[in-house]
Amino acid sequence: MNQSMFIVWRESVEALLVIGILQAWGSQQGQGHRLLRYLWAGVALGLMLSGLLAVLILFAGETMSGSASEWFQAALALVASLLMVQMVGWMHRHGRTLNHDLRRHADRHLARQGGAGLLLLAMLAISREGSETVVFLYGAGARLRGPQLGLFAVGGVLGLVLSALTVTLLHSSRRLLSWQRFFAISEVILLMLGAALLVSGTERISGQLLALDVPDVVYSLVGEALWDSSGWLSDSHGLGGFLAGFAGYRATPSGMTLLVWGGYWLVVGGWLRQRTVENVPCLN
Repeated sequence: MNQSMFIVWRESVEALLVIGILQAWGSQQGQGHRLLRYLWAGVALGLMLSGLLAVLILFAGETMSGSASEWFQAALALVASLLMVQMVGWMHRHGRTLNHDLRRHADRHLARQGGAGLLLLAMLAISREGSETVVFLYGAGARLRGPQLGLFAVGGVLGLVLSALTVTLLHSSRRLLSWQRFFAISEVILLMLGAALLVSGTERISGQLLALDVPDVVYSLVGEALWDSSGWLSDSHGLGGFLAGFAGYRATPSGMTLLVWGGYWLVVGGWLRQRTVENVPCLN
């Protein structure tokens, strides 16, 4: 539930930010009302494309069984983890100039293609956010069944509500929550969630490797737990369960899990030291 709520919340805020920038730009043009119709048509098409991707992924997951399904779900979890890191990097590079870049692209598309150009720009922007959301949610919830899946869906709905409240708060009172602070906090959580998805995908791959005839050294690396800390911090409930879902914590980690998790944070930590939290959207 917490994972789906955060994913939908973060992606929806970014999508609403893009829509708000394009809507403000369109209202300043000579044919404002006509352009806004193109804008919302593009938003609707972007949502439809994201929905189509969700259907295709679900269909692919349902038609596969056994080992093929496990490999597919592992691949989606790894792709989702990579996309989260990529998204954080993209916001660091383009966050400060997001307003300017979107307006420049809108001017160019309008000059070349008229309202259809704005429709295309909005469709691509929203379908990008929606597609990322679909991949993230599938990677995070592929293993859930029954009541857990229902809570996961409830978390997504709560994420939508929170996104609307967050955007309202960001626009109305920057003292309480500034765009800089919002993106800085959400990027850290995204990186933590990326680690959790990476661990989840790694464990699925490890499970498939254990089903093969592998040497003992491989089995000891991917199948044997290095320690058991479930006695004081279980990863199935409470704080440990929260950390498992959001940061990849495992009470009984294998050597492979520990190597992947540690390697992830070494790489990301080195990358973060070269960036600053000043790269945030310019909203004026």
